[in-house]
Amino acid sequence: MEEEFHELTDRVRAELRSPQDLVAYERLLGLARKNTPAGREELARMLIAVERPLWAREIAAFILGCAGDKRAFETLVLLLNYRDPVRCATAAHALGRLGDPRTARAAAALATNPLRTAYALHPVRLLAELRAPQSVPALIATLERLLTPHNPYWRVALACVEGLGALGDRRAVPALTAAVTHPRLAAAAAASLARLGVHEDVTAADGAAATDGPDDGENARAARPAGRVPGPERGEESGGDQGLSG
Repeated sequence: MEEEFHELTDRVRAELRSPQDLVAYERLLGLARKNTPAGREELARMLIAVERPLWAREIAAFILGCAGDKRAFETLVLLLNYRDPVRCATAAHALGRLGDPRTARAAAALATNPLRTAYALHPVRLLAELRAPQSVPALIATLERLLTPHNPYWRVALACVEGLGALGDRRAVPALTAAVTHPRLAAAAAASLARLGVHEDVTAADGAAATDGPDDGENARAARPAGRVPGPERGEESGGDQGLSG
């Protein structure tokens, strides 16, 4: 937790806007250093107190989550679905250490929600880390939905490919085989299939069959790029404005 906590507190310090903010910030750091039951009670109260700034709730939830205190769950899930990728990453780190059985269900719901794909990168990575019963089905469903020409969320698809390889479940073979036909995913998909024991020439044959038609493979390189993702959805989750076939 040490390195991640320092990164979080350094980032938050840049967000402070008043002397009162600095006092509250130093108070939080003091509670983290003491790590006492009374301190954790104060942090938990901070999560539900009104008019607390987001950065204060983020620090409190991170400390409690890494300590395995399940009172941090709701705040961390909210941050996992937040529009700022760096806050999503912080929440995912703490949720991975929280040990709450609800975490995998929440991450799967976020990853598979087509309306929240722009924010799905860290839920996808968290599912792979958790190795929960929900992980493989959710990653397969998310990957299959993203295997369309010009889909802008190729980084999310890539995280699914890598996660499925790490999880080592052969239910992922059809989706990974389909991913081989997408230039941005091909190398990672082949590597994941190899981890599952699928021979390269079998993968290539299946991939060739899947590319019949004009919309995929090399022909898709000449197609027009996908539209830009507006506002805060652009960035790490969206992978810019280049689609899978770009």
